[in-house]
Amino acid sequence: MVESYPVVFLLDDQAPVVAALARLLKADGFTVRTFTSAVEFLAAHDSAIPGCLVTDVRMPRIDGLELQHALLQRGVRRPIVFMTAEGDIPTAVRAMKAGAVTFLSKPVDRLELIAAVREAFARDAAARSEEQERQEISDRLATLTPREHQVLELVRMGLMNKQIAFELGTSEKTIKAHRTHLLAKMKVSTATALVTLLSRAESLGLGRQAGSSRGYERGPRVTDA
Repeated sequence: MVESYPVVFLLDDQAPVVAALARLLKADGFTVRTFTSAVEFLAAHDSAIPGCLVTDVRMPRIDGLELQHALLQRGVRRPIVFMTAEGDIPTAVRAMKAGAVTFLSKPVDRLELIAAVREAFARDAAARSEEQERQEISDRLATLTPREHQVLELVRMGLMNKQIAFELGTSEKTIKAHRTHLLAKMKVSTATALVTLLSRAESLGLGRQAGSSRGYERGPRVTDA
């Protein structure tokens, strides 16, 4: 069963450092899982578990930046708090551009670490909430028929039922039925709410699926399509 509470995944190739930081974090109420190698972490990592990764930058075999890249290659955007004993601005810039939360200097200050972990947890929670919303909208869009997608696009453009019927070569009565089904499947009650939902879908990266790239073809006029 996937844990619902956030976890601090703590990684450092020096076992004493891991033990000390784990005690510090646990004393502040955090749930901690410890690792002493990136290989071990990658083998055990479950991206479905909320939380963040706190890791050293300089490690044998796979260093912090390589680990960050490996996670991104897997499609995992785990918030990462990096620790380093060596000030390296280019390394920090690369890590931050790839989504790192922050860089902490060793020996790590307790308050700075706790603040960084809390920020990472907040980012992770926001990202997971957004992903859930994206999936819910995507699932709703997937229930639409090709014709309902066409109607959706024309409703988005602000056309009335009579205008949509003309564009699609069908009857206004049929469009009303499609529109009713469309609103029900998208779980909204008005065209305004539908347009708002589609705008949100675009901001979540669902622009194409939401119908923005779907054209429509005028067909023969029918009354029961």
